[in-house]
Amino acid sequence: MAIVKLDPLPARGKRRTFLSGFTLSATAIALLAGNEKLGLVGTASAQTANNDVTILNSALGAEQQAIAAYQLGAESGLLQKPVKDLAVQFQGHHKAHAEALAKAVTKLGGKPVAPMKDYHFPKEKLKSQNDVLAFAATLEKGAVSAYLGAVPILTDKDLAKAAASILGDEAMHWAVLRYALGQNPVPEAFVA
Repeated sequence: MAIVKLDPLPARGKRRTFLSGFTLSATAIALLAGNEKLGLVGTASAQTANNDVTILNSALGAEQQAIAAYQLGAESGLLQKPVKDLAVQFQGHHKAHAEALAKAVTKLGGKPVAPMKDYHFPKEKLKSQNDVLAFAATLEKGAVSAYLGAVPILTDKDLAKAAASILGDEAMHWAVLRYALGQNPVPEAFVA
């Protein structure tokens, strides 16, 4: 099994911004959730590293989508200054996640996926600050679920730890956004 060391996680001050775009495709969700029917469980070290690359590239694609979504939110003109600042901060987190994931993919011998040109966000439904916050909260919840599925199937323990750290950050984003919407920030004892 290839052991891959990720660079230390970035300082908390450099994390991510607002509209985290995590409307994952069914394939990405299946990959991150560890669907064994898709061949993510291999026995050879090369296959194991390749499986980790596939999982990491799915996460990288989702982070890139989040960066684009927060950019949309920041440029929408709908966010008041303190909320816009938070959006930019959350976007910075997603950028740091994407950078760490891309480096890990490269270290495993893979090629990091490129961002898409258009994510087809529901721009027409974003008419107020609360609309943007609700969209971001939905995307962050999806990110939490995706990383929750990825952590146990990553074969490299250092990669799993890094993914778990990102999962924690996604959960904090989701809680902050829920709170900003006047919702209970932590409605359940467990994340499903």
